[in-house]
Order: sequence, then structure tokens, then C-alpha cells
Amino acid sequence: MERRNAWKEYAPETDQKADALARDYMLFLERGKTERECVDETVNRIEAAGYRELTKLVNKGEAPKPGDRIYAVLMNKTIVLFQMGKRPLTEGMNILGAHIDSPRLDVKQNPLYEDTDFALLDTHYYGGVKKYQWVALPLAIHGVVVKKDGTVTEIQIGEEEDDPVFFISDLLIHLSGEQMEKKASKVIEGEALDVIVGSRPLSGEEKDAVKAGILKVLKENYDIEEEDFLSAELEVVPAGKPRESGLDRSMILGYGQDDRVCAYTSLAAMLEAGDLERTACCILADKEEIGSVGATGMQSRFFENTVAELLALCGSDSDLALRRCLASSLMLSSDVSAAFDPTYASAFEKKNAAYFGRGMVFNKFTGARGKSGSNDANAEYIAQIRQIMDEAGVAYQTAELGKVDQGGGGTIAYILALYGMNVIDCGVAVLSMHAPWEATSKADIYEAKCGYVTFLKKAGL
Repeated sequence: MERRNAWKEYAPETDQKADALARDYMLFLERGKTERECVDETVNRIEAAGYRELTKLVNKGEAPKPGDRIYAVLMNKTIVLFQMGKRPLTEGMNILGAHIDSPRLDVKQNPLYEDTDFALLDTHYYGGVKKYQWVALPLAIHGVVVKKDGTVTEIQIGEEEDDPVFFISDLLIHLSGEQMEKKASKVIEGEALDVIVGSRPLSGEEKDAVKAGILKVLKENYDIEEEDFLSAELEVVPAGKPRESGLDRSMILGYGQDDRVCAYTSLAAMLEAGDLERTACCILADKEEIGSVGATGMQSRFFENTVAELLALCGSDSDLALRRCLASSLMLSSDVSAAFDPTYASAFEKKNAAYFGRGMVFNKFTGARGKSGSNDANAEYIAQIRQIMDEAGVAYQTAELGKVDQGGGGTIAYILALYGMNVIDCGVAVLSMHAPWEATSKADIYEAKCGYVTFLKKAGL
């Protein structure tokens, strides 16, 4: 059951649509290198499209009408969007759920120190990373610093043409005999991922003069004291804009495409969906890379509470109404899949792998080895998905995440499945997943957007 390459079916006008979507996607990636920035960019886009904040409707006691566009934000890191359908909310929603956090390095709470005339920031890696990939490349710092009086200073250094960038040093090959004998997981230790941020001593200082110079720069440019690191959220990410890749410009290379490629296409589908029978919902959540924990992770009650507020505005203020709504909902857990890589073919099972250019990917289950930690979608739901995608002419493929005993991974699917709703993993194939720079196919991005639109309009009818 080999799937055809979607590019082979494209007319010139479809090529143009795919290119236009890719350009907008690259802009989204550029503006959203952290979960906070993704939420900010999303709010800017949806408010321009007529979305209103849920709290404003609650304060007015205003009942939503079919076609109304509503959103709610939690701690500037997670956002939920709704477009009200014609059918009662208790009959369920069509939900797209993606995550907007990505592997990175987080600056520790007491990070700044000096060693042999270098000033460095101590970091703690976030999510599943190959630590050796993060050395000897240009890095940027994004995030916020919150002072004791509540003043918030936004930080973004390393992205503009005249900005300085940062780096983590690596040992020169000439002295790497012992290092080269180590396992890949030990070549670079986690505590060695310290970012070099300066080397110029401050005139007149005798002790830690380079550190003093960095503190002087922070004070003058950002009004930040060393103690303010205690209430800061600073993320170290690869510096630079996403780029088109390949002589044929068929791919996108950029940071954070797991899972912002699915977040973007889900958002684009919400903005394009038009009139709907069933209410559409899009969840863009934080903390998936570390288990969906915490207040802004999918395991929190934020989504459930938000739906309860919406139901109350619709006149269905009961726990039973909430349970009926969630159990009757359908979901695409919109997360990326591993693209088949011919360089590492032995890690994949070819008949059940995702391929570049063959459309959006459905994973009946994720998890590891014996489906541990998996959501396993049922055959009836998959049949329904097949039907609506085939009728809409959406290019899609099915896959597993590598060979059975090779490893595995997870998504937020199992969390939403706890409500009894039908959920299947679905997204875009990514090459070099979790590396500082990841690659995707423009065709797959376009087909994912089209597939998500189809799901919002047709699923459950």
C-alpha cells in the first residue's frame, strides 16, 4: 500500500499555495521560538481574525453564537481556541491538539559565573536532546525576567543581524582522544552545556572582572540585577531564521518544528475552516516534551475548566454536560512523526514508515516497544478519518515511530483519550527530529493544513 508522492499530483496553482503557506509558516517559526512567543504570535493572528477572549464573555455573561470565535490563555504558555458550531456543544467538538514547547537549554536560577576569564551561564537541558548537537553553533537567548515589583523584561538576544550570539565550546579534535572513545550520550555531559557569554574584564575590578562586565551590560541594557535571575525564564535556542532547503526549495529547515509545524497548521486550519456544524477547538499546549506536566501542561485541568466555562455560557452548567461534551468529541493529536531517513534506514521498518512528500501522517499508536505509554486508536475511528480525507483529496500516509524494539515516543493523545473521546495521532514527518535544526517537506505542511481543515468541517457528521 505504498502512497504516492503528493508533489506528483500538484498543479502549478497548488505549488504556489504550498509555497505561500510555507513562507507564512517560516514567519511563525521565526517569531515563536519559545512557548510564550508562540502564544503571543497566535493571539496577534487570531484577534485580527475576530477572536475574543473567553474572560470577556464570562464577565458580560454573553452566550456564544454559532460562528463566534473565542480563546483562552493560561500563563502566557498555553492557549485554547474555539469556533462555535451550529450543533450544541454537548454533542462534542472536533479538536486539534498540538504542543508549542520544543527541546532547548534552560538557564538555571543561579547561572552566571566566571572561570579563567570567561563568563558563562549554567544551563539545564529541556526535553529529549542529543547533547553533543548543541556545542559549537550560534545560540540565542529568549525569555522573560520578572523583577520583585512585577516588572517584566522581555529578552531576545542573538536574532538580529547586529546582535551578539552565544556558544558552547567543544574540545578540539587534536586533544579529543579520550572524548572520542566515549558513548554518544557521554561525549558532552549535561553539566558541560554552559553557554559562554563574555570574556572582557571590567576595568577596575580585581575579582570576577569578566562576570562584573556582563552584569554591567545587563544593568545598562535591561535593568537586570544578578538576583533577578531567580525569577527569570530564559531559554537558549539556536540563533537564526528558518530557511528554505534544497536546490528545489522543497523543504524547510528550522528550529522547533517539533511540534510547531503541527501547531501552525492547526492554527491555519482554524482560521480557514469557515462555517461549521460541530464546534472546532484547537489546543496549543506547553510541557509535552517533559511529560505534559505542570499547570501549563496537558495533564492540568485548564482545558477541562475552559470547556466548562464555555458550556456554562451556553446554558449547560453541569458536570454531566461537560462529561458528555468531552466524551462525544473527536480529536487529532497533532504531533510530528519521524521521517524515513535513508542514511539511517536500519532504524525504520520501511512498510510502516513516514516519508517526505507523501502527505500528513496518521499514527494508530505511538508509545514504546509493546505500545507502552500509547494511545491506540480504534478501527472504526480510523475508517471515518480515511473516508473524509479520501473524499477531500487529502494526501496522507500511516506510520509507526521506527522499528518495534528500537525505541519510541509519545504525544498528548493518551491524556485526552481519558475522557473517552476518539483520538488518533496525526501530523507532519520530520527529519532530524529534536536536533537544533529540523527539516520538513512543504508538501506535507500543506497537506496537513488541508487535512486539519477537512477534519474540522467533516468529522463526526
